[in-house]
This record gives sequence, structure tokens and C-alpha cells, in this order.
Amino acid sequence: MTSRLDRPEATAGRYPSRFGQSGLKARHLRAHIAVAAWTGSALVAASAQQTLPVARWLAIHLFLLGAATTALVVWSEHFAVALLHARRPDERWSDARLAAVNVAVAGVLGGVWADRPVLTGAACALLVGALAAHFTVLVRMGRGALGGRLAPVVGFYRAAAVALIVGAVLGGLVATGHAGPRYYAGLRLAHIHVTLLGWIGLPVLGTLFMLWPTVLGVRMAERTTRVARRVLALTGGGLLTAVGALAAGLRWAALAGVAAYAVGAVVAMELFARTVRGRRPVSAAAASTLGAAAGWLCAGVVADAVILAARPLTEAGEDIGSLIPVVLVGFVAQVLIGALTYLLPIVLGSGPKERAALRAVLERGWPVRLAALNGGVALLPLPGPAGTAGAALAAFAGLAFAVPMVRVLARGSGESGETGPSRRPVLLGTAAGTVLIVAAVLVAGSGGGTDGPAVAARPGGGAATVTRTVDVTLAGMRIRPGRIEVTRGTALKLRVTNKDAQRHDLKVDGGPATPLLSRGRSSTIDLGPITGNRTAWCTLPGHRAAGMTMDIVVRRGTGGGTGGHEGHSAATGTGGLDLAAGFSDGWKPRDAAPAPAPSGKVHRTELHAARRTIEVAPGVKQRMWTFGGTAPGPTLRGKVGDVFEITLVNDDPTMGHGIDFHAGSLSPDQAMRTIRPGERLVYRFRADRAGAWLYHCSTAPMLQHMGNGMYGAVVIDPPGLRKVDHEYLMVSSELYLGTPGSAAQVAKMRENAPDAWAFNGVAAQYARAPLRARAGERVRFWVVAAGPSDGIAFHTVGTVFDTVYKEGAYLLRPGQPGGSQVLDLAPAQGGFVETTFPAAGHYSFVDHDMRHAEAGAMGMVEVSD
Repeated sequence: MTSRLDRPEATAGRYPSRFGQSGLKARHLRAHIAVAAWTGSALVAASAQQTLPVARWLAIHLFLLGAATTALVVWSEHFAVALLHARRPDERWSDARLAAVNVAVAGVLGGVWADRPVLTGAACALLVGALAAHFTVLVRMGRGALGGRLAPVVGFYRAAAVALIVGAVLGGLVATGHAGPRYYAGLRLAHIHVTLLGWIGLPVLGTLFMLWPTVLGVRMAERTTRVARRVLALTGGGLLTAVGALAAGLRWAALAGVAAYAVGAVVAMELFARTVRGRRPVSAAAASTLGAAAGWLCAGVVADAVILAARPLTEAGEDIGSLIPVVLVGFVAQVLIGALTYLLPIVLGSGPKERAALRAVLERGWPVRLAALNGGVALLPLPGPAGTAGAALAAFAGLAFAVPMVRVLARGSGESGETGPSRRPVLLGTAAGTVLIVAAVLVAGSGGGTDGPAVAARPGGGAATVTRTVDVTLAGMRIRPGRIEVTRGTALKLRVTNKDAQRHDLKVDGGPATPLLSRGRSSTIDLGPITGNRTAWCTLPGHRAAGMTMDIVVRRGTGGGTGGHEGHSAATGTGGLDLAAGFSDGWKPRDAAPAPAPSGKVHRTELHAARRTIEVAPGVKQRMWTFGGTAPGPTLRGKVGDVFEITLVNDDPTMGHGIDFHAGSLSPDQAMRTIRPGERLVYRFRADRAGAWLYHCSTAPMLQHMGNGMYGAVVIDPPGLRKVDHEYLMVSSELYLGTPGSAAQVAKMRENAPDAWAFNGVAAQYARAPLRARAGERVRFWVVAAGPSDGIAFHTVGTVFDTVYKEGAYLLRPGQPGGSQVLDLAPAQGGFVETTFPAAGHYSFVDHDMRHAEAGAMGMVEVSD
């Protein structure tokens, strides 16, 4: 026996008749006014997204969190009453829940927009409470209700309520920064999945079990109830698995969950496809549009699974984010258009003839509209002109539906009573909300916030006597450098590059901002003269709270150099060195791998004493005194008994220099004498002893000559030195910035107050350019403490040294029960240690005097499998 609920036309006409009840009518009117307000706000926000990247986020959330949530809370409760044949809940409590939802949504959006994490967190808590109450109502409806064939559809509404509760919790963690940079990517992806596929996807998918046969004008398939339960188990269980795995950072488990959701969607589509029995549907336009919407849902989920299979979670966010327009426009907007194409003539028409006439107006030219909309959706994820063309096609299709819909609303009169003027306010509210919804999803889903021009000019003009350009990188939910110190009046430019997989921007308080930058893109901000402290941050919701901030601090002092990197505050010796800043374009780290000992017994080398400008820290260049143009000078290597013949040429135009090789034994009177500018000296010694030795300038005051870069290493291999997989040489030294030989610099040297400590002459260079090794490989670190005043406690994090060679003798060899944690060297001492890295990972090496490590004496070994 076929119930009234199984007859399509009767079912479709039944729900509008219930609008005549005054309480329900008033509630639906208020709900649709709220929907119209939320979507109108979304449209306004979407129109600003080209200049305000955060506006795109706001537009999407105004629609999904504001309009869609309001509509789904109302209609899921309404459909549950009809499908379960249950008593309608108390209207006063329903209104209170709806009001709480809207207040919470306003608080979330306002808190994120104004960057008020406390407000955002409190609003998320209120939203969770309101949705928990809504879920409780849906559960209680099923107790003692008569039920019906479509009662399992209510399970989709209950699952959707749980999904939004989880989504609100995850969104709160992300937006308030409590996710932290380590878990941000996974929690953000979990939030996207649970809201789009759960809160939006599940109720729409469930409703299609009822709406689809109604639109086709056929009886519901006998197995609809069984299939609905199976689909809910697959989609709900898959979504639960995917969200939990994404939050935990388990990519393959997340992929399995998304695949299960996709299987569930395909099972539903198979039932819908079999429902088409060759007869002409009630509305071909509605059926085709709903079918296309379901197809885009399946396509989006499958594409989601492909992305998860191909990309790690830290890099998948941007690609998955590009699917949001597909879901919004291809799925959500088309479901709305298809449903209204069928329902409006039934609701507004007073009889079969009027309904047919209204339907004819809505369906006029629908094949062209359908092709334009779906062609546009296919182009939306593409960059550049293709994406723009897709947005234009989708907008054209939306307008092509909105115009006849307005005409239908104008023509539809209704006769009287329950089917006439009494429901007109609700219908007008529904229609207004729908027009704005379609417009909002088309505009908000069309992209925006893309890479802008290469330069963001500062407001105003004017010249400055000192100009400084700082390279700023955006990566790992951090801005580097996190602090920039400048002298008051310095004209500051920020060259901003995004090195992260997801997009970021940079906004300066009271100043300009970059456009939203995709990976590898750069933009320059000209801030003009800096007269006060400023703050900069990434404007994307949750990013500032997660730690993407930077301080621009005005320090006391005068002058700042001659411009460019030479004019950095650190180069003047006044402090402000930022080791997290970027190195200059074209900078290359010093190769830490020493060449093996050359063949032959005599090694001849020519060293030129010369002044060179060298980048000694990120973005900081310093005038140095050098051997061979580098600081430290070239590394010399040989074996015991080898002879070294070094020709020193003094190319310094103003001062004398000499050289002292600790690896040789000879009278210093002639070999280590100071030679004047333009002179040459041949220094010859035999390396009779193995070890890691220092050489340096022998001219007084040696503190200044060594402190300005005139030092290097000589490696004499111990007899029988075994081969290893990798050898690295670290020459540790202090770094004194400022004009070489100036009173300020000399004072720092005498007080042992360096600006930084460095390995191989450049502070933090191996933190930016890690050394390489594979798990299980043996690595040897040669270490020489060049000083001139500090020694070193060389340590690698995560490993233990099984070989220690210090000052010509083995202190530890492999196979012995002991191990070593530090190679401790006084100034001018040397040696080596060996270790193997147990597994893939990132292993820091440091001077374990933490003052030195935190000020530049640190690096990284990147170990792969």
C-alpha cells in the first residue's frame, strides 16, 4: 500500500500547507529573513575579496556558517517532524535555539574579523551548546513517533548536527591559535571536511532520497530505506574516520575515510540513477540540475581522495581548498536551483495549468543555463583567465535563473487561505534568501584573494636618507624574521616571499599589505620612514593567533649605514641581529665537506691577504680581513710527513699581515714575520703530527686580526684513518660586527661581547642550508675552535659520539662501551667526532654553551631514509 508520503506531488504539496499555522509561519519568516541577511552580507564580503584576502574567508563562512546553518537548523527540524510523524517541538524553545545559533555565528565571525580570540572561543562554545540542543531535539523526536518509510533520512540530519559540533570545536582551535603551528594544517583540513561533507553534504544527500523521486514523478524504490541506512553508515563512518585521522595527521587513514564517504555517495547515486525509468519527469530542468549537483559532490570527494593520496597533509591544504568553489557552486548552488525549479510552481500555482505555466517560465533555456553553470564549475579551480572565465559562466547561469524566478514570484498569486496570501511572506523570504544565496556562492566560490602585483606601494611619498630592505619569509605558520630593529627615520622595505604550501599575506599595522601570496610568490611593501614601533601579521583567520606575527621596533641611536644590506643595524655594531631573517639573493652556504688529502708529499698554496665584504649572518654584510677572500680561509689538508709550502701575498693596501700555522714546528722569527702591503712571504713547514690545527694572522694585535676573519684550519689525517660516508668541518668563531679596527668594535673584542657566534664564518648558515646524510651512515665532524677568545662544546642533538679524537689522540673508539656527548675544545684546539644517525629526521648540532648556540653557533643535519 502506498502512503501519502510516498506520492510525489502530494508530498511536495503537503509541506507548504503547514505554513498556514501562525507560529510556524512566523518562525519560517524570521528564519528566511536571517538567511537573506547572512547571504547578503556574504555577497558584500565576497565583493571585497580582491583587496581583503580575509574577506573571502568571511564570505564563505557568512554563507555556510550563517545562512546554511540557519536554514538547516530550521528545515532539518521541520523535515524530521514530517518524516517521523512526530509532534512538533515547542516553538519558544525552537526560537531560542535558532537565536542562540545566530548570536554564536555573529560572535565567531566578529571575533575572527576583529582578531579577538576570546570572543571567538566563547562564540564557538555557544554554537556547540545550541547545536547539542538541536541534536537532542532530533533524537527525542524519534522516541514514540509513528515513523515512516523515510524515517532513516532523519539520521542524516542527526549526523549533520554532530558534524557541525565537531566542526565548531575544530574551527575554534584553528581560529584562536590553540591548534599551534604543528597541528594547524591537519586540524584545518579536518574542519573543512567535517563542515562541507558533514554539515552540508549529509543533510542534502539525505533529502535527495525524498526529493529525487518526487521530481521524477515516480514511486519511491522499495529498497530506498535500506540504501539510505547503508549510505549513512558509509558516509558518516567514513567522515568520522577522515576527520579523526586528519586531526591526528594520519594521511592514509584519512584517505580511507574519504574513500568510504565516496563509496557511500556512489551507492546513493546508483539508486537515484535506477529511479529514472524512461518516463518524462515532472521537471526535466530540476532533475538534470539535481543530477549534476550530485555528480559534482561525487567528483569533489574523489578529487579530495586523489589529493590526499598524492600530497602530504602539510601541502594538501591549498589544493583541497581549491575544491571548495566546486562544492559550493557545483553542488550546493545547483541543489538550490534544482529544488526551487521544481518546488516554486507547486507552491505558487493554484492548479495544474498555472503550475505548468510557471514551470515553463523557470525552465525556459535551461539546457544553456545548465551547460554554462557546469562548464563554469569545471573551470573554477583553474588559475588565471580560465578560473575567471569559469566564474563568469557560473555568474551568468545564476543570473539566468534569478531573472525567471523573480518573474515566477510576480506571476504566482495563489487563491486564498492556506495556499494563498497567508504564505506569501514566507515565500518572499525564501526567494530573497535564495537569490542572495546563489549570488553569494557564485561570487565567494569564484576564487579571489589571488596573487597580486609584485609591489605594494606605501602611502605617500618622500625620500629618506637611509634605506633598508629586509627579506621576509612566510612558512610553517611563522614570519621570519620575527623582529626587525631599525633606527628612527630609516626607510624600510619588506620583500615578502611565501615559502609555505598554503597561501599567506602580510599586513602592517596602520600601513599597506601584500596580496594573498601562493607558494613561491613575492611582494614588496614600502613602509617609508619608520618613526614608531609597528606590528605585522598574516590576516588569514587563525594565522595571527597561531603565531604569524612580526615586530618592527625603533631602537635608540643615530644613523644606520649607507643603505641596502650594508646599512643593517647589525653591521654598525649596535645590535639587532636577527638570525631568522633571510639571506641575500645569490647567497650560498660555505661547503662544509673538506676535500680529501691530495696525493703527493709537497702541497703548494698561495694565500692572498685581502679585505672583502662578506655576508656573515642572514641579511648582514660585514667588511672582513681575509686569507684567500674568505673567512675562515681555505682549508689545507694532508697526511703525516707532508710538506706545505704557503706563499702569502699581502694585497691589503693599508696594513701589514703575517701567518702562523700551528701544524708546523719552526722558528717564528722569519716565517711568521709581518709583511707590508704588496710583499710576499714563503712559509714552509713539515706536518709531523696528526690533528686538526688552526692557522691565523700573526700580526699584532692578533685579537683584531683574528676577530676580523684572518684564521683557517689545517687537517692532518691520523695514520690509518678509516673511511666514512660523510665528513664535515666546522671552524667555530666569534663574530664582531662594525667597522674593522674601530674603537667600538675593539671594545667588544676586549670585553668578549661578540654580536654572534658562527660555524665556518657565517652565523646560522647551516640552519638555513642543512647538511645531508642518510640514516645509518657514519658521519665525521672535524672541529677547530678559532676563537679568538671562546672555545666550543660541540654537540649533536639525538645522537651519541662513538669516536672522539682530540688534540692528536683518540679518547674513544667504536666498540668501546662508553660514548661521548660533547667534543670540548679550548680556543685554538681541534679534533673530530664520529656518529651514525639512527633514523630519518632533523638533527641539530650546536655549541652547547647555549649563549653561543642561540646566537648563531648552530646548524642542522637533514637525515633521510
